[in-house]
Amino acid sequence: MLLLPVLEISDLFVRYDSALILDGISLFVEEKECVAVLGPNGAGKTTLLKAISRTAPSTGSILYHGEEISRYPAHELVKKGIVHCPEHRRLFPDFTVQENLAMGAFLRTDKSEIETDFERCYTIFPRLKERLNQLARTMSGGEQQMVAIARAIMARPQLLMLDEPSIGLAQIVKEQIFQGVAEIKQLGVTILLVEQDSNMALGIADRLYVLEHGRVAAEGSPAELSRNTHIRDLYLGM
Repeated sequence: MLLLPVLEISDLFVRYDSALILDGISLFVEEKECVAVLGPNGAGKTTLLKAISRTAPSTGSILYHGEEISRYPAHELVKKGIVHCPEHRRLFPDFTVQENLAMGAFLRTDKSEIETDFERCYTIFPRLKERLNQLARTMSGGEQQMVAIARAIMARPQLLMLDEPSIGLAQIVKEQIFQGVAEIKQLGVTILLVEQDSNMALGIADRLYVLEHGRVAAEGSPAELSRNTHIRDLYLGM
């Protein structure tokens, strides 16, 4: 039996008024893969994730486990296992760490498993256990990013989409964040990662897509793309 990709996108277009943001993008993500999307600012990376999660209007095909999902509203996709951890974290600023995490499990009713996932989040990001009752707005940027990712994990994603998890963070904090993402990958979660720091992405991704001007300029494994002189010099930091 041929297994379908978790996510398969074909000829995806996104326009805002007269501006064409995504110009016929096609890509796929296999089960338990981490696929990273790289490219300069304005290439359409964030818009891609918004189109998948149905928070940006698009045309084209978006298949999730073989089912066309472009007709679903955003909240229905969370029930199906697609969880979007957005750029700039979007936490509830006056909620505590624990309350923010609980919001990630809002649609769930399996109380014992929810408690298990709380503990799993604290294992992945030990700092959060030390900050359970701290308000999100009083935390550092790195700590807030840990909360955002942990909140997404509390929704039990089958496909986790991470938008710029290391943006604006010091190198040592980036490494802590990506160590957590690596542990999430080891749990068997399929990950679609948008990231500006190519070195961080190269260390965790199974495959890469590079966007330029709303189109896929290159795709392949980290080793394959590192042999592409144009891509390597412009986007891979080599």
